[in-house]
Amino acid sequence: MRRLRPWPQSIVGQIIVLVALALFVAQAINFALLLRERQRIELTAQTAPGVYRIVDALDNRPDRRGSDDGERRGRVRFLDAAPSLQGTGRPDIERRARAMFDDVGLSVRSIHAVEQDQALPMRRWDSFRLRADGHLHTDVRMARLAMAVEYQPGKWALTQTRIGDRPARFGGWLVGQTLILYVIVLLPLLWVGRRLARPLKQLTGSAEQFARTGSADPVEERGPGDVRQLTMAFNAMRSRIFAMLNEKDRMLGAIGHDLRTPLASLRVRAESVEDEGERARMSETIDEMNRMLEDILSLARAGRSSEAQQKVDLSALADAVVEDFLELGSPVDLAEGERVVADVRPQQIRRALRNLIENAIVYGERAHVSVERGEGTIRLVVADDGPGISEDRMEEMMEPFTRLEGSRNRETGGAGLGLALVRAIMAEHGGALKLANRPQGGLEASLVLPA
Repeated sequence: MRRLRPWPQSIVGQIIVLVALALFVAQAINFALLLRERQRIELTAQTAPGVYRIVDALDNRPDRRGSDDGERRGRVRFLDAAPSLQGTGRPDIERRARAMFDDVGLSVRSIHAVEQDQALPMRRWDSFRLRADGHLHTDVRMARLAMAVEYQPGKWALTQTRIGDRPARFGGWLVGQTLILYVIVLLPLLWVGRRLARPLKQLTGSAEQFARTGSADPVEERGPGDVRQLTMAFNAMRSRIFAMLNEKDRMLGAIGHDLRTPLASLRVRAESVEDEGERARMSETIDEMNRMLEDILSLARAGRSSEAQQKVDLSALADAVVEDFLELGSPVDLAEGERVVADVRPQQIRRALRNLIENAIVYGERAHVSVERGEGTIRLVVADDGPGISEDRMEEMMEPFTRLEGSRNRETGGAGLGLALVRAIMAEHGGALKLANRPQGGLEASLVLPA
């Protein structure tokens, strides 16, 4: 089961997510600042009428003008003792009122402000003002605010005003603004990202193709300048690597041809040796040199096979290889199994299986071959009855020109290229060569292929 990753793996996806998160954080900060400013304006709107009335009444009170203004006295009452105010205290309005009194240069001793719980009916002017602001009557609750100010020791001014609790209506507008920002910013970013990602994807595919098959298609040179320079450098490197590999193949072909000619001449001369035992030893040496040369050339060409992949019944292929060994009298057996089909290069798989069987016969007395299907894999297993390999030398044994001493007989010949060649063949198929000691004794070598 594929694990869900919340963070995108591509560079374009990461850039888009980071920009989206940055926009979200910026809009959240903007929302917080707008909300704070709106609350300040709303608090000022609730406080200002009472402050204005008291300031105006104090500036025009009878003892200063020598006359009585009935209208102002109706709005503000002057008392000689602190009034008893009933309702919910509003310390926020008290703080705001003190700041407003300080702004106009009026020093007051104390301020008491309470909001009375009784709801007031909507006046015509309030309705008109709310409709102008885009509010409905049902959105606003009108209440009475009582404010008492001690302007001199023991002297109080009391006024009552109407206040409305209007809910904030800019939330939907802010959400719409955020969506517009996302469209304006993320759509061009997505376009640029796709323009950047397309050549990078082709570059990745070409590199994976080269790692898998030894060949790679050139990458189209397009996109931003930096990406074009990268693809141009990759194409130049690709051309140089292919030229070097082709030159290597030509050199190996020439070496193989030049070495096989004197070996053929040696074989002809060996036939003229009268001593039958000496002639047989010379022929065996020449055969060993031929096999060693073939293994070296095959290992050098690994990853650049000209054989095409095709669907092959691996059970039938293993049966054919085992049958060849049985005809030579070799101790090999094949376990019964189901039909298993895979997309492989049959000659390479045949050669890898032959190498493992030969090692099992030479070093382990007998080869037990089986074909198994696992979870997402196919295994061609060759087990023997030999002494096995120590765990600390498993990886070392798959390196070229590596042979064991002691537990495996050195006099049996070979250049130590068999397992290295098998591993190279499996790597070309996207598989692996696995070695493990059997609990009952012996070594188990597995060709692991993707199903």
